[in-house]
Amino acid sequence: MRVLVTGSAGFIGFHTCSRLLQGGATVLGVDNFSPYYDPALKEGRNAVLTNHPQFSLARISIEDAPALSAAWQDFAPDVVIHLAAQAGVRYSIDHPESYIATNLVGTFNLLELARHHPPKHLLVASTSSVYGANTEMPFAETQRTQTPVSLYAATKGATELMGHSYAHLFGVPMTFFRFFTVYGPWSRPDMAPFKFTKAILEGRPIDVYNNGQMTRDFTYVEDLVEAIARLAEAVPGKDPVEGDSLSPVAPFRVVNIGGGQPMGLMDFITTLENALGVQAQKNFLPMQAGDVLATDADTSLLCRLTGDAPRTPVAEGVRRFVQWYREFYAD
Repeated sequence: MRVLVTGSAGFIGFHTCSRLLQGGATVLGVDNFSPYYDPALKEGRNAVLTNHPQFSLARISIEDAPALSAAWQDFAPDVVIHLAAQAGVRYSIDHPESYIATNLVGTFNLLELARHHPPKHLLVASTSSVYGANTEMPFAETQRTQTPVSLYAATKGATELMGHSYAHLFGVPMTFFRFFTVYGPWSRPDMAPFKFTKAILEGRPIDVYNNGQMTRDFTYVEDLVEAIARLAEAVPGKDPVEGDSLSPVAPFRVVNIGGGQPMGLMDFITTLENALGVQAQKNFLPMQAGDVLATDADTSLLCRLTGDAPRTPVAEGVRRFVQWYREFYAD
């Protein structure tokens, strides 16, 4: 199988490429090594991937339609996994233009290529943030998602709508998966586990928003990419399964990928403290704009489609992340 993965030097993209390569796929990574966070971390991930003979890299932006088109046509992918995005809820408040450029324009470029050079399956990353102000838990794929509370969520929700229209008009099979608070080795420096770990080991206080009264459905990254790999084989067709989000007018489906074990923020911090062997100094703060109080994924559809669901206990996932962090930043 020939798989094109956008965002290959990113946190989830790196792990996805690694999983596909282990499974025998030939992978073309697409990444522009954006300076949103330390490019050295992206270069480190890419260095691991380039050691594999079946991996190649196109160092381009998905916003660059001609370059993206050339890479796509030259590689001729069977499957495309679109993970490149401008991430981050809080960053979207101060830098909205980057979300329009990458998440909307970049995804549009991918959809146009899928229209003219159809893969067998196009898989696209979305986010639990699209559930926005929804309060009914757990979040199910069939719930309405018209109440985003951040521009980041709005752009990701818009890509789902764009994808559905292309799937309907041009018959390209598409699966959009919604991620829930992914963590693990090689994670981004702007994510809470990374920020907390760095601050704790440096003896600085951690910022705890909404006085710690939040709950997240933490998802270990290796569980997540296993689900992506399995979903690549679950191509949307005409026959829905029980509780399916399959569109009645398009080969289009939305699937949650969550850990299935929501945890309070303070309990997560305690788990991290135990793994580090250090107690955190805590700076309690009000809720931040764009945040939601809780996330909780209904993963029953994922289980029906793939026969599996994330299963790594948070304590074990945190232990592995801490071990990676200590080794990577040993100097």
